[in-house]
Amino acid sequence: MENLLSLSFDYLSSFDGVKIRKGLRQLEGLLAQICLSRTATAAERRRSMAIDGVAKSSPKDLAFLSEDPAFREFFKLQEGFEWNVAIRLISCLERLLGKGSNGQNDLLLVSTLDLLRGVLLIHPPSRSLFAREIYMNLLLDLLDPSSCPAVQSSAVLTLVTALLEQPSITRCFENLDGLLTVTSLFKNRGTSREVKLKLVEFLYFYLMPETPYAGRDTASMHSGLHRNPSKASRLGSGGRESREGEEGTRTTTEKQSLLGRYLNNVEDLVEDLRETAPFGTNFG
Repeated sequence: MENLLSLSFDYLSSFDGVKIRKGLRQLEGLLAQICLSRTATAAERRRSMAIDGVAKSSPKDLAFLSEDPAFREFFKLQEGFEWNVAIRLISCLERLLGKGSNGQNDLLLVSTLDLLRGVLLIHPPSRSLFAREIYMNLLLDLLDPSSCPAVQSSAVLTLVTALLEQPSITRCFENLDGLLTVTSLFKNRGTSREVKLKLVEFLYFYLMPETPYAGRDTASMHSGLHRNPSKASRLGSGGRESREGEEGTRTTTEKQSLLGRYLNNVEDLVEDLRETAPFGTNFG
């Protein structure tokens, strides 16, 4: 597995789009081997071929995935800097973003974001990378009005994945004016309808009660990484919850107040949440 990861990382570090695409496909293939079952019966394979023209594998049962030897090896490798996939994908995003917007580059951005979401779901501790302002700023930069709609939509979904069960990262998002970025894009007349729907879904997600990740503390998982501080870090932080290492949560009411600075009728969103109670959420 280390050899495959090493080869993929070499491709991802290139400025050549063809090599980057090859590295992404290799990583996608590795994750597919880990997460998809290859035990489909002959009848299931024939049925899949008849419907879709290709033989598809079914997902492995999540209840037993943690006991899978390949998954356990991959998860263990992600705990260190050398073999962590998320940090390599983030670095790839930085290079792609610096190349500007064009058709091929936008496709690579979307593919990289898609793969990054998968890695963050498979290895939740990697979400701690986005507690670093420079990496959170990278996601917010992808929500610029000049980005293509496909990149914007994929960036919103990746932002949701990064914030999932991570109150401390949500505080970082707030301190870097993430709410202003999201609401400005939503109110921009040039923003596509599809992207606006994704942004509304994000706001619903943001307003939900916060639940910290049940796993062990990963705040210092990547303490060996050192990057120059982003421009936003010089502005200072606004509250006690932004101090390093503190994982304070905010209630829906508190977040409603914050969001209300940038958007009208936030109370309607909260009322919808209370009525629908998605995922069985208890709003008290």
